Amino acid sequence: MGRSTSTGTGTGTDTGTDARTSARTGTGAGAGSGTGIGWGRVSAVAVTVVCLVYAPIAMTELWPYATPGAPALGEWLLGRSVSAEFVADAVRDRMGPYTRSLVPLIVHSVLGGLLMLLGPVQLLSAVRRRIRLHRALGTVFAATVYVSMAGAALYLLRTPPAEAFSGAAFWIVLATILVGTVGSVTFGVLAAVRGFPDLHQRWLLLCYGFLMTAPLLRIEWGVLPALYPGLSLQDINRVAIMHLGALVAFGALLASRALDRRTGVPGATGTWAPGPVLVAAHVLGAAGLGWIVYALLGQGTQGRRLLVAYLVPYALTYAVVAVRATRARGRGAVWAREEWRLHLVAQCLAPAFSAVTVPVLERTMGLDRLTSLIAGVGIGAGMLSYAAVAVVSLRVLHGREVLSRQRESAEDPPAPPALAATRPVGADGSN
Repeated sequence: MGRSTSTGTGTGTDTGTDARTSARTGTGAGAGSGTGIGWGRVSAVAVTVVCLVYAPIAMTELWPYATPGAPALGEWLLGRSVSAEFVADAVRDRMGPYTRSLVPLIVHSVLGGLLMLLGPVQLLSAVRRRIRLHRALGTVFAATVYVSMAGAALYLLRTPPAEAFSGAAFWIVLATILVGTVGSVTFGVLAAVRGFPDLHQRWLLLCYGFLMTAPLLRIEWGVLPALYPGLSLQDINRVAIMHLGALVAFGALLASRALDRRTGVPGATGTWAPGPVLVAAHVLGAAGLGWIVYALLGQGTQGRRLLVAYLVPYALTYAVVAVRATRARGRGAVWAREEWRLHLVAQCLAPAFSAVTVPVLERTMGLDRLTSLIAGVGIGAGMLSYAAVAVVSLRVLHGREVLSRQRESAEDPPAPPALAATRPVGADGSN
């Protein structure tokens, strides 16, 4: 594996074999945009608008906790979209947990707002092939992620799960998102340094997907009270975390596939998700899904509400991934089909993973059944999507290794035939 000169983050920043392959096949940021206004362009604009609007909200969100009465754009908007009482209750519920770690949380929140601005700039610089700018801002982006997540980690370490804002389930989901964010940006940087722009792109899109949970959660704060009047912010959070991780990981997958127009990956032959693996994943997933449905239905009205919040996004995500895999097969896009199938396996296994996680959380953390259900379901899809990106990365690396060994075999001269034995041969023909 040759080293790349890139140390930034983002998409399409590296040189080497993959970059040349991308240039020939139209892979990378900005490839294959086509004509007219497509869904990809609309989605990119929508994400950019959300990021630009949320950046000042994130930067000012914790000012009232440090100085009572200080202006906060997020509270102002939420008070007018829901009610002043809803905002007052939210501030009161967060005051205790937040004041114990206010400085780390302010660092986390302010830098989180900066990341919302850096993300669209990174994508734009990649699309415009501003390589030096992209690398420089990518270094800033990665460093900002680490410092921002360090602030969040201090809050989580100082706050017992049961005493965290919105309770233990929310604490577990936040901790999982933190690990996923740090892990994905780390793998993204390593992929850039080692000269794997396609993997670099995937990991950084996943990282930004995890970061997008913050603005999307605020959007749900403004929308869900209209669907569920009378629910507190803590209950709204429990509804939101049933699907937020799944949605952002799914968005990262859609973006990755939209930017990768290759029909195949050199050295990657066959499939790591053959029919029997898909069948087994569907069986396990159906069993896990059935258990989740049964368990949540046993929790009364709240359980049914949470079940709808989980099932509808899950079904839509599954349908899109399955249809895309089928279409890729129909048009002969071998690599697209392989990546969709690997993510389809992960999608199927997510409910099974959640079902196994629930009793583990009950026993190791002493949580009640409902809290464990919310946490287990909340982290399942995101963790399995993370695992799917890891498997896709291994798939690409394995293909490179296969090609490397083939080249080495072609360059090595054939070994000379074995020399005959030199010891005298006896009369009976034996040595």
